[in-house]
Amino acid sequence: MKKQDKIWLDGKFVDWDQAQVHILTHTLHYGFGVFEGTRCYKCVDGSAIFRLDEHLQRLYNSAQILTLEIPYAQEDLEAASCEILRVNKMEEGYLRHIVFIGEGEMGLGTMTNPIRTAIIAWAWGAYLGEEGLKKGIRLKTSSYARLPVQVFPTKAKAVGNYVNSILAKREALKAGYDEALMLDLSGYVAECSGENIFLVNNQTIRTTPESSSILNGITRKSVIQLARDQGYTVLETTFPRDEVYTADEVFLTGTAAEVTPVREVDNRQIGAGKAGPATLALQAAFFDVVKGKNKKYKQWLTYL
Repeated sequence: MKKQDKIWLDGKFVDWDQAQVHILTHTLHYGFGVFEGTRCYKCVDGSAIFRLDEHLQRLYNSAQILTLEIPYAQEDLEAASCEILRVNKMEEGYLRHIVFIGEGEMGLGTMTNPIRTAIIAWAWGAYLGEEGLKKGIRLKTSSYARLPVQVFPTKAKAVGNYVNSILAKREALKAGYDEALMLDLSGYVAECSGENIFLVNNQTIRTTPESSSILNGITRKSVIQLARDQGYTVLETTFPRDEVYTADEVFLTGTAAEVTPVREVDNRQIGAGKAGPATLALQAAFFDVVKGKNKKYKQWLTYL
């Protein structure tokens, strides 16, 4: 990761190497915190952060679920999100917002430690690789199930939640795959380690419903709207992995992954073994939106 000049930490811009926390930071030990990730794109008419309001609202919703009180108004974090990019002279990049419990008391029941907030910006290309973005990636069904809703608040983008995802991702990488496909406890497809999943058959697109144990992806929601606007039928429904194997096309969505095609799942070729026409059309439509080329969706962009 290339260092930038400044990080926004607790209301102030500090030097990158000075943005440090104590070894007894509570969240470091227990994973109790929330975070968000969004992207700023260099557009045809400036630079803009994609769906910043929705990402920040999800951050506050996650904090509400975990009973964390963020010590800043949403408007303050929106302004700081734009300013961190300006301060670092970045035309595009990835933004990480994180809210965590600082040092003080230890133990699970602490209620007095300070709640700290940071925003970090860095350059980040295609999360699953430029080649994967063009040609498609390989998935492996994980032996780790997606956390169920009766065990963990799956709608919160919580720090500790991602142990589940990291275990699945590491398992897939060590087996020579690019990403992990995760099932729920009933054996139905949930999502990948950090992306939502879509299947395409003819003009019908299916994706796991929000009522399941998935994170409600903002890129997922955006692609659903783009697909419907392009005339596709989009169904939010459960499906087993058998139907992933027999889909014409499979693709993933996420802030980091954007719209990434899948060419193989569990050693089974998907469709023609490359990015399919629907995937490529939606990928192109998505990039037109985030780069300011499609004014119909301009309300999704927060310009610097």
